[in-house]
Amino acid sequence: MPLWLQTRCALERRHVVALTALLALAAVFAVQHFWTGRTETVRAPRAVHAVVPHRDREPAGDAAPDAAPPAPGGTGPAGPGIVVDVSGEVRHPGIHRLPAGSRVADALRAAGGARPGTDLDALNRARFLVDGEQVVVGGPAPAAAPAAGAAAGGTAGSGRAGAGPTAPVPLNTATVEQLETLPGVGPVLAQHIVDYRTRHGGFRSVDQLRDVNGIGERRFADLRSLVRP
Repeated sequence: MPLWLQTRCALERRHVVALTALLALAAVFAVQHFWTGRTETVRAPRAVHAVVPHRDREPAGDAAPDAAPPAPGGTGPAGPGIVVDVSGEVRHPGIHRLPAGSRVADALRAAGGARPGTDLDALNRARFLVDGEQVVVGGPAPAAAPAAGAAAGGTAGSGRAGAGPTAPVPLNTATVEQLETLPGVGPVLAQHIVDYRTRHGGFRSVDQLRDVNGIGERRFADLRSLVRP
């Protein structure tokens, strides 16, 4: 520092060194503050799009003989639904998973369609399926309960005790009239059985008949050998 400036400001050398260090520190702090506060270019995040698998909708109607085979294992689309066993004269018999509310025609499509020459007249392809059901294609028609008025002893449709049906009544497919052929079952109780079947998606075992409104232990004991799921 010039001597005249030291004399004029009355500064000693150590004072000048301290002042110089302070100014240098302030300059460093100012440069750092400016550098950290500068504007920067920010890249927009990459958009991530979910890939939704495309699945063609199957056409309505009966399965054609040249229908495409299902996926390995004979299972349908994943998710909530029902599981049915398709056997008999079909291209791919076995266990198949179907959406809830499927019909017999949907089970035929899942099994690859019926084999050529198979008689499907005895199969109700418009009937709704229930979970755990077996669909037999090309076999004999399931034994149905006698029609109303045809039961022995004139008990059909009356709900009075008497001779029961000649074959077990299927709880999952029987009509109100067929249920009335059971001893002690009248129109009201038969309707309770159908309502229970609709609400719970069918009967998985005969023991569920105990849960139907109007069926006690005594009546269940009379019916258990005359019905099947």
